[in-house]
Amino acid sequence: MKKINTKKAPAAIGPYSQAVMAGNFLFASGQIPIDPASGEIFGTTIEEQAQRAIENVGAILAEAGADYTKVVKTTCFLADMADFAAFNAVYEKYFTEKPARSCVAVKQLPKNVLCEVEVTAWLG
Repeated sequence: MKKINTKKAPAAIGPYSQAVMAGNFLFASGQIPIDPASGEIFGTTIEEQAQRAIENVGAILAEAGADYTKVVKTTCFLADMADFAAFNAVYEKYFTEKPARSCVAVKQLPKNVLCEVEVTAWLG
């Protein structure tokens, strides 16, 4: 296994890695809409926050030598399922290969953000 770390995505804020490569798979930890340069939450709308969270995922994919087309599964967490359509409008711009996905509403996300996105990618 190999740990993946990039300064172009927020640093892990707990006892975990941004991502781990195991064989030909990349397992990325959930990304929230933190601006990696400032360390602050980016945006106030679901659209802004979804874009930033997904771009953080993209930075981790790039560090591993991949891109969004290599993602085979996403798990998306929303603070409010009423944001589902708006979230999807941003999501579909990045995940054009339509990977498998789960999307659930949760009671609360870290730092009270509106969304979190994690991915599994095939690097083979």
